[in-house]
Amino acid sequence: MNKKIIIYLLLIYTLAFVSCEKDEYITSSNSKLVFSQDTILFDTVFTTIGSVTKQFTVKNPYNKRINISSIKLAGNTNSPYRLNIDGFSGNSISNVEIREKDSIYIFVEVTIDPTGENLPLIVQDSIVFSFNDTQQDVDLVAFGQDVHMIDGEIIGNENWIADKPYLIYNSMLVDTNTTLTISPGAVLHFHKNSRLYVAGTIVANGSFDMPIIFQGDRPEEDYDDIPGQWDGIWLMAGSKDNIFDFTEVKNAIIGIQVDTLANMAKPTLQLTNSKITNMTSVGIYAQGSTIYAYNNLVANCGQYAIALTIGGSYEFYHSTIANYWRHSTRTTPSVLINNYYTDINNIIQIRPIEKAVFNNCIIYGQKETELVIDKIDGTILNYEFNHTLVQVGSGFIPENPDAFTKVIFDTDPKFKDWKNEDFELDTLSVAKDVGDAYIGSLFRLDIQQNDRTTDLGPDLGAYERIENQ
Repeated sequence: MNKKIIIYLLLIYTLAFVSCEKDEYITSSNSKLVFSQDTILFDTVFTTIGSVTKQFTVKNPYNKRINISSIKLAGNTNSPYRLNIDGFSGNSISNVEIREKDSIYIFVEVTIDPTGENLPLIVQDSIVFSFNDTQQDVDLVAFGQDVHMIDGEIIGNENWIADKPYLIYNSMLVDTNTTLTISPGAVLHFHKNSRLYVAGTIVANGSFDMPIIFQGDRPEEDYDDIPGQWDGIWLMAGSKDNIFDFTEVKNAIIGIQVDTLANMAKPTLQLTNSKITNMTSVGIYAQGSTIYAYNNLVANCGQYAIALTIGGSYEFYHSTIANYWRHSTRTTPSVLINNYYTDINNIIQIRPIEKAVFNNCIIYGQKETELVIDKIDGTILNYEFNHTLVQVGSGFIPENPDAFTKVIFDTDPKFKDWKNEDFELDTLSVAKDVGDAYIGSLFRLDIQQNDRTTDLGPDLGAYERIENQ
């Protein structure tokens, strides 16, 4: 046979073999690896002492081989984590092949540098898998200091002190007929999708110098005002006598949800000297409950700052409700008051509002209408706005004008710097010195412990402006 023909046939055979080999690989950009865990969690890592070794598997679920062009730590050489990828030790590796329906093991360790300043609560990185013009990752989470770890636990009568932070994974529950008492200065960090459920009672008594903080578990500065990092606090039906004083609840989905009341003699929630900010949904969401509140800031929520629904009894004094939501278009008012709901049979059920009182308050935001009173015609909904600044819009016609006493309508209160969440009043604010003096004397000290009785009159809202002498 002619030598040229033989070479030609060999070339054709080689090309066909290579083509066949290529066809045995998954090449679709829609292909996905399967991980035995999507987050590798190291409970507590002490400085200078390495962690235990964690492992997980990476599986190819297909009937063809897959080639991973690279597996690497996102932090590369700066990462405190170390990898062993199917026997190879290093921060990155290229061209890792996993046969059809097969898996590889990856082992992970971490050591935290004790010389780093401002050591964060959580040291995070991720392992990035690149293949077929797509990427997947596995999160790495290590706690860079000692914490109280709460993982899906039911809490009884306990006293939490401020010796070290509390980290809540997979939510937690304060049991029925028990009380969780939280001391000044305590910080509670909640992982994504975690919630504080309260079937019993929570008493969170902070102080001006040592507030109690409820927030997510992302310590980076970029996450200081990012909403939706955790689910929020739910005072469940039957919960009673809850107290939040000098607390900060921030960056959740719903700040505090207050369900049906359990104790007619005392409010379900007493909320004082507190800040609830940056919720993707609602700051305070009440359903047929009772709330007694003063000296509070509720700001920047994706739907309502305060929603008082399905009846109940509510009192707000010297509170600043300021909604400058900037993460999407907000279509709902800052404050909703409602006395009914539609049941599963599509029948409207009336639930009376015994009272909804706003005295010496500010209700303002970037929408034309920041207050909606939603009631069924012919039913009673008792509300009162006294010495309060309210943004209602040009189309607002009060059903009961006598419920509005010395109210300032549709006027910018001139906050110092709302873009940076400074809701103190500017020196030219119309809300200065115009509050009800009697109400001001009942709540003499503002949220910053300034005296409301030392000038011409109390200011509206949670903050009393003190002019420089």
